[in-house]
Amino acid sequence: MFNIKILPMKKFLLLIITIVLFTSAKAQKPEAVQTCHQKYVAVFEKRGAFPIEDGIYDNVIITFRKGSLADCFYGKVKVQHGDIVPQEMYLKFEDDTYERLQKKFRYPEEKVTIEQGMSKTMIMSDDELITVLFVKNIRPKKKSFVKAADPDFDL
Repeated sequence: MFNIKILPMKKFLLLIITIVLFTSAKAQKPEAVQTCHQKYVAVFEKRGAFPIEDGIYDNVIITFRKGSLADCFYGKVKVQHGDIVPQEMYLKFEDDTYERLQKKFRYPEEKVTIEQGMSKTMIMSDDELITVLFVKNIRPKKKSFVKAADPDFDL
């Protein structure tokens, strides 16, 4: 009779321990995954960029962000008077052709300035965020010193 009462108690404790272990494993915070936009921005912030002159730039990166999601595509833009012309933004196809970006801007009259190789973020009517990144204008990586190897002498 004594063994009958202990067995359910052991099962109960085992169940509690299993639940605690499972919930603590699930509660651990997963590593934050960086989006393509965040990775590019980190490079621009670290290295900076050469000034963007007026002209047409192909092979820029156009990022589309909504919430925590981001997509990065190659594109082409026109820069006039130091600002991006939003009506002259194109996305690149795999066959090297381009299609004009057909998005409705929330603030169509606002200038899209360029600072440190990145455009001001444009807000679309559906709250999507678009940024143009001039990756060809990123400054080169700074030189670093060569570390000496640890000594390996036969004494």
